[in-house]
Amino acid sequence: MAELNGRPVDMAELSALALTNYGHFTTLRVEDGRVRGLALHLDRLDRDCRALFGAELDPDRVRALLRRLAPADGTATMRVTVFDPALDIGRPDRAGDPRILVTRRPASSGPLPPLRVRSVRYEREAPEIKSVGLFGALRQRRAARQAGFDDALFVGADGLVSEGVTWNIGFLGGEGDGDGTVVWPQAPCLPGVTMRLLMAAREHRVAPVAAADVGSSRAAFATNAAIGVRAVTAVDRTEFPAHHPAVDLLRETYAALPGDLL
Repeated sequence: MAELNGRPVDMAELSALALTNYGHFTTLRVEDGRVRGLALHLDRLDRDCRALFGAELDPDRVRALLRRLAPADGTATMRVTVFDPALDIGRPDRAGDPRILVTRRPASSGPLPPLRVRSVRYEREAPEIKSVGLFGALRQRRAARQAGFDDALFVGADGLVSEGVTWNIGFLGGEGDGDGTVVWPQAPCLPGVTMRLLMAAREHRVAPVAAADVGSSRAAFATNAAIGVRAVTAVDRTEFPAHHPAVDLLRETYAALPGDLL
């Protein structure tokens, strides 16, 4: 299901998005009309809209457009994509009339299996923006999966872990920490909504995590709005347990967070 500014989207408008690949988005999990971290999603949409288009985005309008496609009950994954169908690839400086594309798809049910990830030297362009420009990141995911892993974990030129393809990563119980201490990598990345909600709910620290030192952690996990908290059982040849009490507690903490009404 898809609507652009509250009406059916036509092929020409979608073609503009596909051919220019310029815009930004956020992905939300809607459960019985509620969204965890809704204000954070809306704030990020507005911030990225200013950065890419120099325009403000009305949060109340975004909510109204989401409500049109959101299920009255049950769970769905929804995405808000902001782009300008009139963007001229030769004169992108004239883009300034962004539209709001809302799409809906079925949400995953039940806990997802753990991830096995391959580290790769890669940094997204403008990592602080959740942009639609996913070519490089998806290329790394494809290569990782072809090599027998589930996904890719990005490492900067400085050897520090940053983020996954479409998710953040956290570690538990590094050197000098207690078994349940959450460590979020300090590196250029997109601070995801799920990560920010967990940071507000649980004690943590943000520190550089060298890829070479990942093995000093006791467990690892991935987060984003679609998956919540998902165990990571391997980074390259470093193995982590599929079940760890602290990861289970993080998952329960996130699930217990109240959602905001659309």
